[in-house]
Amino acid sequence: MGLFDQDKWQEIFFALKKNKLRTFFTAFGVFWGIFMLIIMLGSGKGLSNGATQGMGDMATNAMFVWTQQTTVPYKGFPRGRRYNFDNDDTKALLDNISEIEYLAPRLQTRGRGAGNNVVRGERTASFSIQGDYPAYNLIDPVNIEQGRFINDLDIKDKRKNIVIGTRVYDEMFEKGEDPIGENIRIQGVYFNVVGVLSSKKNDRQAEEENSNIVMPFTTMQRTYNFGNRVGWYSITVDEEYKSSVVLEEVKELLKSRHSIAPSDDRAVGSFNLEEEFRKMSSLFTGIDTLVWIVGIGTLLAGVIGVSNIMLIVVKERTKEIGIQRALGATPYQIKSQIVIEAVFLTTIAGYVGLTLGVGVLELISTLLAQSGASSDMFNNPNVDFNKAITALIILVFAGALAGLIPAQRAVQLKPIDALRDE
Repeated sequence: MGLFDQDKWQEIFFALKKNKLRTFFTAFGVFWGIFMLIIMLGSGKGLSNGATQGMGDMATNAMFVWTQQTTVPYKGFPRGRRYNFDNDDTKALLDNISEIEYLAPRLQTRGRGAGNNVVRGERTASFSIQGDYPAYNLIDPVNIEQGRFINDLDIKDKRKNIVIGTRVYDEMFEKGEDPIGENIRIQGVYFNVVGVLSSKKNDRQAEEENSNIVMPFTTMQRTYNFGNRVGWYSITVDEEYKSSVVLEEVKELLKSRHSIAPSDDRAVGSFNLEEEFRKMSSLFTGIDTLVWIVGIGTLLAGVIGVSNIMLIVVKERTKEIGIQRALGATPYQIKSQIVIEAVFLTTIAGYVGLTLGVGVLELISTLLAQSGASSDMFNNPNVDFNKAITALIILVFAGALAGLIPAQRAVQLKPIDALRDE
């Protein structure tokens, strides 16, 4: 009487069909447990995807450094002093801090979102202008829809080349018009369009990047009279180094170069994306763990229901089990039949719940994509394949567990007592 014994399976199907309503409600408990586990896991992934998608493909170990007012008097300088980074700071950082992978000095005219007078023919608009190095596109990449990004020759020769965002293109060009090689006047100075970029981020940040005009950093310094000034730095470090440690080295070097007190923690502003990613990762790991605890708890409730029903089934089949024992059936054969029935019931119900859960997540993901509703909060909910396999393994194991106690109860019945049962 093996696993694939036809008589055994016929008996199992007969028993399940005999009490359809009881079978349905028993299976529903398992179905609902696995369905909710998949939905919660997918929702957690959707939240995680939304948070990471909001940052595009930005390097997870990126950090940003800018100037602020000093708060401590030092070397004869009063508190409240303002200062600027410059090209010599850039050289000093590259020469003295070998852990730096990419360093991108940056400039922006009149502050973020202030806008500038941009003219092409009869069209006028206001957009933010940024001065960047090619390295910045390695720190916070954008999609290049047409043409190219700023390159090293643009930096070296201080070329009047620009890369425009998609919103800039929409405002300054006709739909389908080729912008490459065309001129745009920015505050009275003509620039040549060499590329069109689009953001990899979502929502507000994407809108902001798509409204930018990027020119070579050196061109911006010369054209808009910045001299050798640097607005702020975007930095990444080599993977083997901890960004928080390197960030402290960067701040210490910049403080020493600008006569800032070592104890002045507010004079050099900074933001460490690696620490934020680590906090975010810990948060979503916690959410994931909580989801598994709640989901498995719900699933176990369904499995316990299966176990209780199987106990009732064993009680109802007492005489039948007695006859099987009298005809020579071994305890193993009796036990395996009960366990297989429990595993079959939980596996089928669980598989349906898992499939439906994945289907619902796919539907939500498709609807979000079609409606453009994906955001920094929720995007592309899905379940990792390994997690789905883990859920299935847990399900099979739980099914076997659900059948063990009733099966043990069945084999403990003495044939003579079972035959006498009414």
